[in-house]
Amino acid sequence: MAEEIINRIANSKLITVDLEDFYPKGNRVVFDIKDWLYEGLILREKNFREQVKTHDWSQYQNNYVSLSCSSDAIIPSWAYLLLTTQLAEYANKIVVGNLELLETVIYQEIINQLDVSEYKDKPVIIKGCTNKPIPPSAYTLLIEKIQPIAKTIMFGEACSTVPLFKRK
Repeated sequence: MAEEIINRIANSKLITVDLEDFYPKGNRVVFDIKDWLYEGLILREKNFREQVKTHDWSQYQNNYVSLSCSSDAIIPSWAYLLLTTQLAEYANKIVVGNLELLETVIYQEIINQLDVSEYKDKPVIIKGCTNKPIPPSAYTLLIEKIQPIAKTIMFGEACSTVPLFKRK
């Protein structure tokens, strides 16, 4: 007679945290101001302000926006601030930088608001494989948040983990 197969992982007290579960919906958009510069290099204030005034900002509704300039132009900081005054009404989040910085800022806010009380004195696995662009810094932010309360922290999948922390 064959023995019943018991799934010890499913019956354990392990808690798996998948940062992908917290990934907020909304397009990620890079707003490159290079095309608004004279010859792609010089910001002419009057022209720039006119483009800001006439641009359709509603297209960024519920988007996450990174402001950048892909040319080697020197952009005054007020230019990004002026863009933000228009985007703020529509975008979920705005940063000056690349998409990785945008995701980092998004996850920083998510993890700061995360209720971690369910991890108290429990073994926690931080899931490593994702299909979404989770920034590496999100994992470090999560460890900083849960390490003071978790019993153990591991990384990977329940069947194959890398131990990271064990409370003494």
